[in-house]
Amino acid sequence: MERMSDLMGRPAAMPPEDEMEQAFYGRNPAYDGSFFAAVTTTGIFCKPSCPARKPDRSHVIFYATAREALFAGFRPCKRCKPLEPSGQVPAWLDQVMALAESHADQRLGDAKLRAAGLDPVAIRRWWKREHGMTFQAFCRARRLARAFESIRAGSSVDDAILDSGWQSFSGFREAFGNLFGSPPGAAARGAKAGDYVRLAWIETPLGPMVAGADADAVRFLEFSDRRAMEAQIEALGRTSGMPMAPGDNDIIERLRHELGEYFAGTRTVFTVPCSEPGSDFQRSVWKALADIPYGQTRSYAQIALALGTPGAARAVGTANGLNRIAIIVPCHRVVNADGQLGGYGGGLWRKEALLNLERTVAGQTARGTQAVR
Repeated sequence: MERMSDLMGRPAAMPPEDEMEQAFYGRNPAYDGSFFAAVTTTGIFCKPSCPARKPDRSHVIFYATAREALFAGFRPCKRCKPLEPSGQVPAWLDQVMALAESHADQRLGDAKLRAAGLDPVAIRRWWKREHGMTFQAFCRARRLARAFESIRAGSSVDDAILDSGWQSFSGFREAFGNLFGSPPGAAARGAKAGDYVRLAWIETPLGPMVAGADADAVRFLEFSDRRAMEAQIEALGRTSGMPMAPGDNDIIERLRHELGEYFAGTRTVFTVPCSEPGSDFQRSVWKALADIPYGQTRSYAQIALALGTPGAARAVGTANGLNRIAIIVPCHRVVNADGQLGGYGGGLWRKEALLNLERTVAGQTARGTQAVR
C-alpha cells in the first residue's frame, strides 16, 4: 500500500526529517524559513539557527510554517524571533508584538492599533505576505495557545505552567477559564470523570486536533486552527451543560486509537460513540453525513433530496458547517454540485487530503478484492 504520509500533503513542504535534524542541531541559518522547530518542554518554537541550547530530539516537533506552530499551541521564541523574516523587518514589528503580548487575552482590533499609532492595513498585509495569515489570526492563535497549553499537558497542569514560563498560576487559569469556562486543574483533582468534558490534544498527520469527551461519548473534535474554534467551544459548553477540564478518559483513548488507524489507512468506519446535540434537522443532516460511504462524496443538494427536503440545500450547508465532530461525522465528504470542494472549517487543503486518503484506500481495497476473485 502507498504510504499514507505521501497523501497528507500540506500547503508548504518541509525538507526530509534527517535533513531538518541536522540543520536544527547544527544551527544552520540556510534553513531559516524552510521549517520551524517546536519544543514541547518549553512551549516555544524557533528558527533552525536559534542559538539557544538544543533539547533532546524526543521533545522536538517540526512544522512547515510559523502558522502551524502557532496553532499547535506554541509561542515564538524571544531569542531567535521566528516570526521575523531574514530580510528587512518593519520598524513597527517590535511594537506590535509587545502590544499583542500585553493584550493576549483580548481581541486587539483596528481601533486599538490606530490608538497606538499603527496602521492596521499595513500590518495585515505584511502578516499575510510573510506568514500566510492575518495579524488577527496570529492574535487568535496566541489566545488559544494560552489555553491549549493545559490541554496538551493533560493532568500535569501545574508543571505545564512552570515549564512554559508563565508568571503566575492565576493568569494561566484565567486564560483557560476565559475560553473553556472552568479552571484547568479542577477535574484532575478529584471530580468524577462523568461530571466533566475532558479536553485532550491529538496529533495527526494534518496537524493537531482538540478532542472533547465525557465518560460516555465524543462531543467535540476539531483541528486546533479552525477559524471558529472559540465559538465552537462556547457552543460545546452550552450544549453539554458540563464544565471542561484537560485530561484523558477511556473515550478519548479509544478516539485517539481509532484516528491513528484511520490515518494509517486501516480503518474506514469509526465505532467510538458520539454525542452531538442539535435540532431535529441538524441531527438528520449529521446522520446523513455519517451514511456517506467511505471514499465517496455527496453534494448538499443530494443530501437534501435524501432527507426528503429537496429545496433545503442551503440549510444542509449551514448544518454541515455547525458539525462539531470532524472526520468521524464526515462533513469533508460533502462537495458542491459541480464537484468542487466547497468549504471546510479545517481548511480546503485538509479536505482535499482527507478525500485523497479515503479514495486511495478505497481504490486499493477494491483492487485487492478483484484480485482475490
